[in-house]
Amino acid sequence: MRNNMFRRLPVEQATGRLYGGRHRLRVVYRTRDLIVLGLGVMIGSGIFKISGEQAAATAGPSVIISFLIAGGVCFLAALSYAELSSIVPVAGSAYSFSYVAFGEIWAWVVGWALVLELLLAASVVARAWSLYATQALADFAVPVPSWLAGIIGQEKGFDLFAFGILVLLITMLATGSRMSLRSLWFMVMAKLIVIGLVVATGLKFFHAGNLTPFVPPERPAPAGATTVLDAVLGAVTGSKPGVFGVWGIFAAAPAIAFAYIGFDLIATASEETDDAPRKVPRGMLTSLAIAVVLYVAVAVAMVGMVSTDRLDPAKPLLATAFGLVGADSMGKIIDVGAVLALTTVILVVLISLTRVVFSMSRDGLLPRPIAGMSRFRVPSRATLVAGGAAVVMSQTINVLTLEQMVVIGTLFAFLFVSAGVLALRRDRPDLHRPFRVPAAPVTAVATILATGWLMLNLKVQTWGYFTVWMVAGVLIYLVYGRRKSQMKLLLDAPPPERPVAARMEAPPPGPYVPGARPSTPAPESPYPTGRYSAGRRPGGADPAQDAAEPPAADPYALDPGVPNPFASGPHPAGRHGADRFAPSPYEGGRYGTGPYTRDPYVQDPYVQEPYEDGEREEPPSPGGRHRR
Repeated sequence: MRNNMFRRLPVEQATGRLYGGRHRLRVVYRTRDLIVLGLGVMIGSGIFKISGEQAAATAGPSVIISFLIAGGVCFLAALSYAELSSIVPVAGSAYSFSYVAFGEIWAWVVGWALVLELLLAASVVARAWSLYATQALADFAVPVPSWLAGIIGQEKGFDLFAFGILVLLITMLATGSRMSLRSLWFMVMAKLIVIGLVVATGLKFFHAGNLTPFVPPERPAPAGATTVLDAVLGAVTGSKPGVFGVWGIFAAAPAIAFAYIGFDLIATASEETDDAPRKVPRGMLTSLAIAVVLYVAVAVAMVGMVSTDRLDPAKPLLATAFGLVGADSMGKIIDVGAVLALTTVILVVLISLTRVVFSMSRDGLLPRPIAGMSRFRVPSRATLVAGGAAVVMSQTINVLTLEQMVVIGTLFAFLFVSAGVLALRRDRPDLHRPFRVPAAPVTAVATILATGWLMLNLKVQTWGYFTVWMVAGVLIYLVYGRRKSQMKLLLDAPPPERPVAARMEAPPPGPYVPGARPSTPAPESPYPTGRYSAGRRPGGADPAQDAAEPPAADPYALDPGVPNPFASGPHPAGRHGADRFAPSPYEGGRYGTGPYTRDPYVQDPYVQEPYEDGEREEPPSPGGRHRR
């Protein structure tokens, strides 16, 4: 293996054999927990606002098609994630997949993009949580002190609510509290109930006339919303960007893909899941399918209640729509659902961010002490470092203007995961794949093309910021990660010396007899005469010596003149006589001398010694249940 920036991490080391038990995360997730984890991050406040925003500003009623397009692209990417998760079920997700498929430098690039995605997601959602919490207090007429009003619900600068929710959830995760998983279950179930109420109430006011025209006429796009694709088409054809029409359906899909992002974060929980190669793909695909159904249901209820021409994109659209049809009380329910939904999003994003940082530190690309495990058997250091960075970012940067940075970081990882399926199918066809992408070459290529198209629909400004972030990441790798990489240190280490085997003794002289065992001379008996003396054993004494000095009478020998009751067949001297080594009359069998004679060096498979605890278990017998 080449020891350079393109060195690959072997699958056997990626799955834990390299790191040992000190870095092993405890197993806490089951399949249903993974589904809740996915729903916790995919169903956020976006389900209450994104359908209205895109319907009013980009696609009209045809936003329903946009939801299906974005869901289809994400489902293609989820298939690739599912296969690689079944091969490399570790905490790093797309970072670890790229390390195995492409090499270290590409793994770092993908991991750095994931850090951008998750850091910004935690910061953005914390700010959104503060805005919704403040709105909920106002809707429920809860008085807020004047000194508090200026530091909550702020879009930039210090915000107490955003700071407090991040610190609370980071503390729960750093201390290994099981309350985090229980709280996640409770909040996900609560927001599913809220979504059910929203859909049921909206369908009560559904009117088919609000869906016409289903595809509104095309209009010029507002200034400042130029995407890379618009810029390229404008330079080639001279056309100007537009919204609505057929083009608006596709233009809304990238923003909607932001709502579905989160199924990929389930892969970061692989190392904490029992039977992860099977359960992680199952949880990932199931949660994404449920999320797509829920988003489409809310979009249908939204555009069916009120004509999109009556909606103002600058206002909370779903609550406004319910107000226009006379269901003002639903606004308060939506506030509660949004606060719960955003809380689960922050929680799952912090879990995923922690696991990615932990995995990169474990590989040495970030400072290795960050990967240390606490007494709670959780990566507390990684949690505190990553969470602290999210807190600082949320309080110092106007993160609400950088939402698309989360999307581009995720789509960038999608590209590498889809390509990784093709690379490992080519380079490691021998790997066991509990889940396989159907029609892998076609599916993976289609995923790459669809993901690239979504990325081109992002703003030019977003691409500029992303380029700066990635250049900074490459410089960090060249300065630090390349030298501190655990793979580099492992490959640089000298191979261990193999122990030299002791020289074997020469075989005893004599002709080789197949099946014969080396014989050793019998030790000299300490008894001069008697039952066990050398003189009593046939062939063990010197006849000349016996004639000169007759051995003494053996007190244990049987009198040849007295019949031996134990004698049998051709054994005139008895059971223990001198001819006890004569051939047995039994030609075969367990105790005979035939081909089935028992070898004293081979344990009888039908005889089993008692266990240490005194119990005895009868082994199975080929001759029947009771054969001994």
